Amino acid sequence: MRTLRKVLLGVAGIVGFLLTWQLIPALGIVSPRFLPYATDTLAQLFADLRDLEFWRNVGRTMTAWAIGLVIASALAVLLGTVVGLVPFLRRATHTTVEFLRPIPSVALIPLAVLLYGIQLPAALVIIVFASFWQVFVQVLYGVADVDTVARDTARSFGLSRGSRIVNLVLPTALPYLMTGLRLAASVALILAVTAEMVIGTPGLGQQIVFAQSAGNYTRVYALVVVTGLLGLVINILFGLIERRSLSWHQSVRGEEVL
Repeated sequence: MRTLRKVLLGVAGIVGFLLTWQLIPALGIVSPRFLPYATDTLAQLFADLRDLEFWRNVGRTMTAWAIGLVIASALAVLLGTVVGLVPFLRRATHTTVEFLRPIPSVALIPLAVLLYGIQLPAALVIIVFASFWQVFVQVLYGVADVDTVARDTARSFGLSRGSRIVNLVLPTALPYLMTGLRLAASVALILAVTAEMVIGTPGLGQQIVFAQSAGNYTRVYALVVVTGLLGLVINILFGLIERRSLSWHQSVRGEEVL
């Protein structure tokens, strides 16, 4: 019953949004030239769904997203675990991390283009840089959050470092890691589309720029809707993975009870 209510509320929200969108140009609040009717945008979207080139561009965007996310996550988990387990490294790298983390990844676009030109590696530079910090910081905090009493107890029982990592560090850091991955997945998609728009690598972002340059605003909005749907699917997918992997954790069990 609770799930059905959530679904109905979600559907009601979408219908309300589409009706509001349809009324804004119809009432002349914004010119239909710059904000096409929702019905026209959806018609364009369904037309694009029958175009093979549209799906190729979706594949290009998702390829850049997946490669960048995998590279960033692998590096972040490795470095975050190593730095988090060594107090000296945590103290030594704290200032550097706090300096690098706020740098907007788009500021690296000129450097990326200079190094790789208008190619996929240039897009990966900014995708990896932005996504890396989402996972790295979470892993760092997760590894450092291991209970000191539990750590001392494990040492007193003579558990090896590997055994302590598997049985103590990993369960503690896993909720942090899953949160970082979910955030990084969304950030990676944003930067993948941004790279295509600014750098010009093939994909949905590039097609948005082309449509805007041609004055085809209906297609611009249709492609923006597609990127939003991709983000929604990614968020739902990683949310499911998070709930499955943390089914034993009190936060997930508490949600299920509620």
